[in-house]
Amino acid sequence: LADLFGQIVLTQTPESLAVSPGDRVTINCKASSSVSYSYMAWYQQKSGQAPKLLIYSASTRPSGIPDRFSGSGSGTDFTFTISRVEADDAGDYYCQEGYSLTLTVIQSNTKTSLRLLSANAICYLGANFQPQKHIYLPSPPYNTHKLTDSLLLENLPSTQKSF
Repeated sequence: LADLFGQIVLTQTPESLAVSPGDRVTINCKASSSVSYSYMAWYQQKSGQAPKLLIYSASTRPSGIPDRFSGSGSGTDFTFTISRVEADDAGDYYCQEGYSLTLTVIQSNTKTSLRLLSANAICYLGANFQPQKHIYLPSPPYNTHKLTDSLLLENLPSTQKSF
């Protein structure tokens, strides 16, 4: 650990995810200095609700947390995984270093927003995202559809465009 008057900076990636039910999700948390596994935790927070503890001591689930949620890691690198995403998993996820003495912990970008796509949603593409196999577009008429800077679909002849 950094000395007690130093800092540990936690950085979590990615900042957001758009997934479908059944997908596997992995969130990473990197510490600027080594962290004891005993003090690493993961939380889920939904709008208007208090954070819910999902993982403590890096890999331990509290009673009642499904086994599709898991955590791993040591030192400076920790990972949180949802093996099979369900619709109810949408929300914000946080890593937290809970060292209890006077060590200053600065958390930077320690939030990942998880959004689930409905069956007829336009797939979300952007930095840190893997392109989906198909883009499903709204019904005609078509205009130019720009999905971030990753993809430009223009004058499409059908409602499904493969790439």
